[in-house]
Amino acid sequence: MIPPAFDYTRPANVDEAVRTLADAGEDAKVLAGGQSLLPLLRLRLAFPELVVDVGRIPELRGIREDAGTLLIGAMTSHHDVIRDPLVRRHAGLLAAATATVADPAVRHRGTLGGSLAHADPAGDLPAVVLALDATLIAVGPQGRRAIPAREFFVDYLQTALRPDELLVGVEIPSTEGWGFHYEKFQRVAQAWAVVGVAALVRRDDGHLAESRIGLTNMGSTPLRATSTEAALTGADAEPGAVARAAEAAAEGTHPSSDPSGSPEYRAHLARVLTRRAVLAALE
Repeated sequence: MIPPAFDYTRPANVDEAVRTLADAGEDAKVLAGGQSLLPLLRLRLAFPELVVDVGRIPELRGIREDAGTLLIGAMTSHHDVIRDPLVRRHAGLLAAATATVADPAVRHRGTLGGSLAHADPAGDLPAVVLALDATLIAVGPQGRRAIPAREFFVDYLQTALRPDELLVGVEIPSTEGWGFHYEKFQRVAQAWAVVGVAALVRRDDGHLAESRIGLTNMGSTPLRATSTEAALTGADAEPGAVARAAEAAAEGTHPSSDPSGSPEYRAHLARVLTRRAVLAALE
């Protein structure tokens, strides 16, 4: 399909992009890798008057480590996230989950920041950064703003970003030495996850000292399985204890109903996939 008409601009740096967004207000959309916005435009589900292409801003790309914190530019592609040794060392869960996103073509064009700003609860990466306790960095006319991942995702396809703000990066505390696994169920290859589970675990002398579990597509935003996390704290690192804790994975969630599954089916998947993801992380 042919998208509706819109104006197009390509700022050269972050300051110019922020000024453009501030002038345009809610009538503008940011174009990153285009893997989320372009389908919406072609299906006429979005009607921006102005598209702001930030794809040529070099300061939005790159990965570095600073004092145990991983710093990833918002325009860093999925492909680069997967291959980067710093990501694999400090945030292995992010690399593993990103490798399951769509297909190679999408992973070469799509970006971490674009995926997070799109905020689709069926997307893989929002639940992952939630489990990683990441902080998202936005820049607007008033300067830089740090937004914890738990506060960033507000509702379906809605974030805490203001219309005049640009997501510029993601900060992730190192989880080096933690076990991790991303488990998802999808009806066909490359499809959205019906349900996904991002699991991080830290052992201590045969017990689970700490766990973090992010849930994909179990509500209008990504969620943490807090009841299961609490049940796992101090539990024996063995299958029986994990299975019992995983029974609480769907507590407090509000999964949708669509042709891919009912809320009850998604709750069942959350319990099963949580058990699998935690056991795999423990290995």
